[in-house]
Amino acid sequence: MNQKYSQMSRAELESEIAEMRVLAQKAEAKGMINEYAVHERKILMAEAYLLNPADFKPKEIYIVKDSGETFEISYINGVFAWGYRNKAAKLEAVPISILAQKN
Repeated sequence: MNQKYSQMSRAELESEIAEMRVLAQKAEAKGMINEYAVHERKILMAEAYLLNPADFKPKEIYIVKDSGETFEISYINGVFAWGYRNKAAKLEAVPISILAQKN
């Protein structure tokens, strides 16, 4: 689709994610690692638009999915959480879709 994720409906986003998963699987099967990584990033971005940014609170610590690292949110801007990974000194932004509640 040529539409921005922010303008898509939930159904359109879910369809886009399903399509990207198929493309990612095909790229992985062909050994096209860079193309696979691009599709995975697009999936993460589309998934971020399915979430409610208000569910993510500043000053709380979350787990970064698939890495186990921690991420403390300073503030939310759209579907991006700005904060510090593993208490690092460098401020960075990550899509909220990669964050999970810390148990």
